[in-house]
Amino acid sequence: MPSTMKAVQVPRPGGNFEVVERPIPEPARGQVRIKVEACGICHSDAIVKEGHWPLGGLEYPRSPGHEVAGRIDAVGEDVSLWKRGDRVGVGWHGGHCFVCDPCRRGDFINCRNSKVTAIHFDGGYQEYMLAREEAVAGIPDDLAAEDAAPLLCAGITVYNALRNSGARAGDTVAVQGIGGLGHLGLQYARKMGFRTIAIGRGTDKAALADKLGAHHYVDTNSGSPAESLQKLGGAAVILATAPDAKSMSLLFDGLAPNGKLMIVGASIEPLAISPMQTIGGRRSVQGWASGTAKDSEDTMQFSALSGVRPMIEKYPLVKAADAYEQMISGRARFRVVLMP
Repeated sequence: MPSTMKAVQVPRPGGNFEVVERPIPEPARGQVRIKVEACGICHSDAIVKEGHWPLGGLEYPRSPGHEVAGRIDAVGEDVSLWKRGDRVGVGWHGGHCFVCDPCRRGDFINCRNSKVTAIHFDGGYQEYMLAREEAVAGIPDDLAAEDAAPLLCAGITVYNALRNSGARAGDTVAVQGIGGLGHLGLQYARKMGFRTIAIGRGTDKAALADKLGAHHYVDTNSGSPAESLQKLGGAAVILATAPDAKSMSLLFDGLAPNGKLMIVGASIEPLAISPMQTIGGRRSVQGWASGTAKDSEDTMQFSALSGVRPMIEKYPLVKAADAYEQMISGRARFRVVLMP
């Protein structure tokens, strides 16, 4: 086995990507080493690229990448869950402390001392990476690495939000945005048995929405999307995937009584929703983070079983800068994946 590997790193906040040679790391106690086969590029990688992490712990140089699929090739001491050769992945959630109050209640995603993949340690823009045992998810045998990688962030985010939204089979679920998250959200909503409505901008997206499983398509350029939803009976859940607070706010009145606006598209702008809008019809707003490694396993198993797959564009690791630009520019259809 070679002693060094190729890695793509950001040398400083706002710096350009660098392809470098690094020593292959050895796993410490409770860690595994993963030979990376695929790593998705997520919009949140901009946090590392531009240095926008507000909570501390982000040190440079840093290799981004929190949608990692590969195989374990070494295990550290006291690792009992995994062995060499296991097909595994790692997502945003990079580990938890087990002892804070949320952890003691089993609410690991809200751990007060949680670690984030590629923020607190190097991610998947490299040929090998280290991960904590509890942050690793098993990949089904019939799911290719390049398909599994985007499911470890984009996939789990929408799948986990939908299955925890309170919607039941037969309910009307609308998905705002047909992008990296939304194109998966539409597939999951249809496969979960919901009456699925796609919400997008422009008539050109109608055919894609139909292909992805939508029963109806709402074009926001053709009038009020809330009124269009009400004409269809109102939505039990609106899954907001596009990070645009104004667009989300305009959808709220499209909820049915007791409906819920489920937010997974991260925006720093405030919503423009009045208390009266929530009181009338007992409508609510809820945000949802991605999930733990077990949630990632559930996502991938459901995807393998139901045929949900991301639409991807593949790049070699050394073209990470080009791949990132394809993503950040909005040209990708719909997820970009590095293939070391």
